[in-house]
Amino acid sequence: MLHWCTDEVDPKDRFDYWREVRARGLFGVTAELARERRADFFGEFSLRRLGGAGLVELKASPYAVERSASDIAYAPGEAICVYQQLGSGGWFGGMRTSDFAIANGSFATSHTDLPYRTAPLGTGGFHLRILKIPVSSIPVQDKRMRELAPRTFNDPALASLLAACFADLGEIAADDAASAVQTSLVQALAHLALIERGVVRPGSRRGQEALRTARLSQARRLIVRHLEDPNLAPAMVADQLGVSVRHLHMLFEMAEKSFSQTVTDERLNQSRRLLREAPERLIADIAASCGFESLATYYRVFNAAYGMAPGDFRAKGTDKGTDGR
Repeated sequence: MLHWCTDEVDPKDRFDYWREVRARGLFGVTAELARERRADFFGEFSLRRLGGAGLVELKASPYAVERSASDIAYAPGEAICVYQQLGSGGWFGGMRTSDFAIANGSFATSHTDLPYRTAPLGTGGFHLRILKIPVSSIPVQDKRMRELAPRTFNDPALASLLAACFADLGEIAADDAASAVQTSLVQALAHLALIERGVVRPGSRRGQEALRTARLSQARRLIVRHLEDPNLAPAMVADQLGVSVRHLHMLFEMAEKSFSQTVTDERLNQSRRLLREAPERLIADIAASCGFESLATYYRVFNAAYGMAPGDFRAKGTDKGTDGR
């Protein structure tokens, strides 16, 4: 992962460096800020390569951004972008379509090589994630992809699926073991964006694959959200997803683990985290908070998974911490 912050540059040079090296050189945009405001400028970003795409998280104090025809000629992107607004909001304009604002938590999509202008709303500055997916890596090839001017993601049902995939992608470690999952999520995000923009049909093979991947991500996140409920069951999750129980089980058939195995694994992972991070907490309380129906069940399942009791796992972690001091 590449991470960079303006703290690494002398204060008087921070915005100039950001404008010339980061904004223009890395992102292919023109950055502008009144000279009297440049001394207080702050910016940082991270870039991760995931599943053939680039995931950027950017935070910066307010300034104006333009991707002009000359910027595009200088640094063509030939990619589909999915933006997630995390800050106080942003404005997009200077396009063939009308101007629009994007609220906190909302998404927008575009092709990289169409002009636009953007600026943060309010004084909070920029905070957003951008997934940049090369057009060449998207199985569906359609000339309409190169005509996608920036636009908000307006379908609420698709937006919730997009959010689940985006969140999963951000949580997956960038390692070889996760590369297949990363690629699947990136492709799902690309095709969800193209479904929303009318380029891919939901009922097509690619559209159905994207929807299945996204619903599986959403199902897993619903499981994590309700771990403490001992009555967590397929019917509850299916109801919140708006699908049948049979359809939910079919989603998990495409995954490595069944619904029940996923629930158990997530409960065990959560309990291990609590055993490490809350050494004063009673093991019975941890078991209940993770949704195990009884302490005896928790001990049995934990021992079967890790070959030791929860208390031994906690003691082992404490011993490692002591040895490290």
